[in-house]
Amino acid sequence: MTSSASRREFLRRAGAFSLLGPAAPLALNLAALGSASAQSTGDYKAIVCLFLFGGNDTYNTVLATDAASWANYQSVRNQAPDPIALKSVGTVPVGSAAAGSPDRLGGVLALNPINAQGRSFAVHPQLVAARDLFNAGRLAIVPNAGPLIAPTTKADYKNAGFAKPASLFSHNDQQSTWQTLAAEGATTGWGGRMGDLLASQNGRSVFTSVSASGNAVWLSGQQVLQYQVSTGGAIRIGGSGNTLFGSAVALEKMRSIMRTARLDSALARDHAGAVGRSIDAEASFSAALPSATTAPFGTPGATGTDPLLQYDNPITGAKATNNLAQQLQVVARTIAARGTLGMKRQVFFVSLGGFDTHDFQNRNHADLMARLSHGLAYFDAVLGAMGVRDSVTTFTASDFGRTFTSNGDGTDHGWGAHHLVMGGAVKGRDLYGNFPAYGLPDGKGDFTSPNQLSNGALLPETSVEQVGATLGRWFGLSDSQLLDLFPRLSNFDAARRNLGFLA
Repeated sequence: MTSSASRREFLRRAGAFSLLGPAAPLALNLAALGSASAQSTGDYKAIVCLFLFGGNDTYNTVLATDAASWANYQSVRNQAPDPIALKSVGTVPVGSAAAGSPDRLGGVLALNPINAQGRSFAVHPQLVAARDLFNAGRLAIVPNAGPLIAPTTKADYKNAGFAKPASLFSHNDQQSTWQTLAAEGATTGWGGRMGDLLASQNGRSVFTSVSASGNAVWLSGQQVLQYQVSTGGAIRIGGSGNTLFGSAVALEKMRSIMRTARLDSALARDHAGAVGRSIDAEASFSAALPSATTAPFGTPGATGTDPLLQYDNPITGAKATNNLAQQLQVVARTIAARGTLGMKRQVFFVSLGGFDTHDFQNRNHADLMARLSHGLAYFDAVLGAMGVRDSVTTFTASDFGRTFTSNGDGTDHGWGAHHLVMGGAVKGRDLYGNFPAYGLPDGKGDFTSPNQLSNGALLPETSVEQVGATLGRWFGLSDSQLLDLFPRLSNFDAARRNLGFLA
């Protein structure tokens, strides 16, 4: 940037920040810091955790379709009164069938992985865009992953003395275990602890861990705290606009009072300081964030809901707003502000709920798959337009997988699950881990597959620690840091501590 261009940029930002009142000097200093660091943000990297709350039915997300697997799948999942077995590749959708039903959805979508493991595979009919990302080499699949203490066989699982994760099959505990490596009650997550290790590279550590989906323990470190945003941007203390009762002066007076300790106590001073830091952070963040209505984040001139944030609802047949895309939009806008804010390493959290499909699974899961596919495609397209695909890796996580067996119109809690990893640095169009064998009930409360427990719940082969360590290595963590962050990683074969899905 030439000196004249630098001056113009400085004046432009000064004009914008003048609207911030007393917060302007802080924001202007941050902008100057961002301008300096923007010249060297080529090594920027971000990890985005996309949590599927409720426990995604992995058997209807990524499917083995070789003859033996498909026969067992159809046998187990074609149970009355509402079979949940999807239709084979190439099956034409029946438009007159019930909304969300396998007949209405049509056949599963074939995949052609680089290393097919001697089998064939497909994904849910609503994962069209995700299938296309896989084929384009920007999406990979990690089969049968979940919380583990150490590699575990079925014999180990049945051994009461063998160490297993606490409170298996419990929503709250397994959500916590995926995010923190411990049952419910843990206060720091491995995303936040990655932030602890790398926050010193950032111009403003407060923006190291960012959630677009409320409180997420995955983002909480020992030093780094999560910064929560709404789909519209920063969350402002003291109102959503620039005035209070129509007065900018009243708003600033109120904020001044909030910054001031009214009592002479350490608690009051700490509280006032925290409020002040929050107000300053919001001011600088809001000033740096590009508008949601500008390309590539949104459609310029769009009125009402932006069409880029709408997906085709397979149940109603109508366009509907996709909250996941809205969350990913604010993540993309935050990434776009990395230069102004001086960021080099960031971790983000977004989520999609509704995966506890004990009932009405055909309808509900089809809609969830449509939202997931649309959200991933939207985010990939925006990152591509920004030129940062290679710098951002998104991965899915969920409480657990679900049972192979049907309960009549849904599935129950499982353990292992298949997960998606997306990004320009991802070595896509492949599976990273052994895909489990589909067995049949053995009549004794078990399944004939070495990979399936009672009711066909998957016994994980890949641990959360292995997934996290692979992401962490790409993020810039050393072997010693990874072993400190994931202490159970040493229980697994050194050759499999890096799963290899990132370049």
